[in-house]
Amino acid sequence: MKIAVVAHAKKKLGGGLAELRTELGRRGHAEVGWHEVMKSKKVPDAVHAALATDPDLLLLWGGDGTVQRALDTVARRKTPDVPIAVLPAGTSNLFASNFDIPHDLSGALDVAFGGVRKRIDVGSFNGERFGVMAGVGFDALMIGDASRRMKDRLGRAAYVYTGLKNLRRAAVNAEVCVDDRLWFTGSTPCLLVGNVGDLFGGITLLHEADPSDGRLDVGVLHADRLNEWARLAGRAVQGRADASPYLSTTSGRRIDVRLSRRIPYELDGGARGTTKRLKIRIKEQAVTVCVPETNELSGPRSGDACACGKIRVRSLAEVGLSLERVSP
Repeated sequence: MKIAVVAHAKKKLGGGLAELRTELGRRGHAEVGWHEVMKSKKVPDAVHAALATDPDLLLLWGGDGTVQRALDTVARRKTPDVPIAVLPAGTSNLFASNFDIPHDLSGALDVAFGGVRKRIDVGSFNGERFGVMAGVGFDALMIGDASRRMKDRLGRAAYVYTGLKNLRRAAVNAEVCVDDRLWFTGSTPCLLVGNVGDLFGGITLLHEADPSDGRLDVGVLHADRLNEWARLAGRAVQGRADASPYLSTTSGRRIDVRLSRRIPYELDGGARGTTKRLKIRIKEQAVTVCVPETNELSGPRSGDACACGKIRVRSLAEVGLSLERVSP
């Protein structure tokens, strides 16, 4: 088997890239095409270089930013795609968590070499592909406001704090058309389009999301106060976010959004610039990924704990409630 590795050298997992080299050699893969980058924006060039060697498997070492840029690159290819195996070395690793890819090197490599290969859809946001989600509003603000120091100190709770403080700031009037029909009009602090169900903070907001059904799920939040967000988070932890009055959901193949002003957006947890219009489409069966044999691609996801972060999902609601008590 011919293997190529694209690795974000600043990301860590287990004993680092040195352990990856050792482990690949131990598994009988001594000759590997190796492509390291120092920034995720360099990933597309590295992926192109890796694919030029016609590998049988592409190993991605990094976080959601690395995965998103690699998916974007692979999904654009007209030639048969190469299976992608994710080695989750980032902070959030939402893509890996949604597909039950272990967050340890040995387990992730077991999936890469012994798991199941699944064809999945990707979304297209104004022309750029994503695997997990696209969002505008306070989720983008919370990602942009969470400094590296804060994330190192608080883990994923840093995102909770910055998200909550940006609820009011993010409110914007939106007009959302799904499959060419007006679905929502009004004010919202956050609009999310998901290819999978577990989005920011490890919370399952889009219960029906299935990355192989040819549709994208849309969620509009109505919570604009801390206590409302805390109640929504509490329902999400219990697996009942779809019953919350603070969340409206639907699904479709074509999502078009017009906003009353330019606001920040994000793709797969990576902060981008600002936008006023969103053109989001589904790209069916666009890439092949390696997943565990036990992974289920559809249906509600359970879980008191989020394997991808440093805090339990339940603490999202607890943090929200605590901030509500001290907020003016």
